[in-house]
Amino acid sequence: MENKPDPFGALRIRDFSFYVLARFSLTIGVLIQSVIVEWQIYAITKDALQLGLIGLAEALPFICIALFAGHIADIVSRKKIIILATLFLISGTLFLFYFSSDLNVHILKWGVWPIYIAIAITGLSRGFIGPSYFAFLTQLVPKDLIANAATWNSSTWQIGAVAGPAIAGVMYGFFGPATSYAIDALVILASLLFILFIPAREAGKKDRTESVKNSIRAGIRFVFSNQIVLGALSLDLFAVLFGGAVALLPIFSDKILHAGPQGLGFLRAAPAIGAVIVALLLVYNPVRKKAGVLLLWCVALFGVFTIAFSLSTNFYLSFLLLAIIGGVDNVSVVIRSTILQLKTPNEMRGRVSSVNSVFIGSSNEIGAFESGTAAKLMGLVPSVIFGGIMTIVVVLTTSQVAPELRKMDKLG
Repeated sequence: MENKPDPFGALRIRDFSFYVLARFSLTIGVLIQSVIVEWQIYAITKDALQLGLIGLAEALPFICIALFAGHIADIVSRKKIIILATLFLISGTLFLFYFSSDLNVHILKWGVWPIYIAIAITGLSRGFIGPSYFAFLTQLVPKDLIANAATWNSSTWQIGAVAGPAIAGVMYGFFGPATSYAIDALVILASLLFILFIPAREAGKKDRTESVKNSIRAGIRFVFSNQIVLGALSLDLFAVLFGGAVALLPIFSDKILHAGPQGLGFLRAAPAIGAVIVALLLVYNPVRKKAGVLLLWCVALFGVFTIAFSLSTNFYLSFLLLAIIGGVDNVSVVIRSTILQLKTPNEMRGRVSSVNSVFIGSSNEIGAFESGTAAKLMGLVPSVIFGGIMTIVVVLTTSQVAPELRKMDKLG
């Protein structure tokens, strides 16, 4: 008889527990800032394209630095990188606090461009934080617990994604942006305290005489030589790129659902609520068979429910649809994360994670820009319907061009 896996196995490891707490605090902080910035930009400009530019301002520096950051994460202590990058992230939040503390004066003098500069700082910070956190995880748990750790890691992010937007909406509604940014800086600082409790590990046995250019090329070759990895990354890249309705939630909350900033916070949290529920189900019932087919179906459902959300005019129905979107999306996140962790050597995890980040992390921000641009050109609801349809088309295409992904059975 097959032994039932311990759902809390990874959490019983002290260092991984501190890792989870650090990720939780960082996620809350980053998403608090994201929601506040979105509503602040919309309150000032009332422009969908300006909302889309938030994503572009973060994605461009992120893409420019991500591959180099992955190289660094494979030769330098990942703990040190996390600490320095998080301090840089806090500096951007404090800049937003300063700008918002005398908003009218600064807006008249500079417009909203200083906000985009702060978002660019966030993008640079995330470029280093992402590969380092990803590669650090597998140094904290044994191989047989990697799938369990990946599920808990995703759950941690999603729980933080529930709390962050909800807290941000309430704080913005009652205290305004300046106080909200000050609290946000303290929340991000808390993540550093938890990281300090984890002993540093050697990055790996990578050949340090290898040039940066060749090192980055090796990471890219690894990804593009594996059809399953490449298929999973491509699937998420284009699905998120076209299905990014979240960037337009401030307009849905204001114009269609009439819910204001408090309602925006709850709408932003809805996908994460669905994702947390699904993540807990996956902890007790991990994916064992037909992982590839399940991945394809979940991304297709992501597109279907995105279309349904665009047609809803009821706040509670919209909340439910967003929760379902988050739930099916999280299956993709867990499957993809487990594949990358299990199939990547430790000395290459930083670089492979950086390629993953360019595929997935930046696609959220570029997707936000695409959504804002499409809404400007096509109208709000038609642009989201278009995105949902394109997501379904991407699934059908991927199932044909990546048969190994479709046929993938077990994750291990």
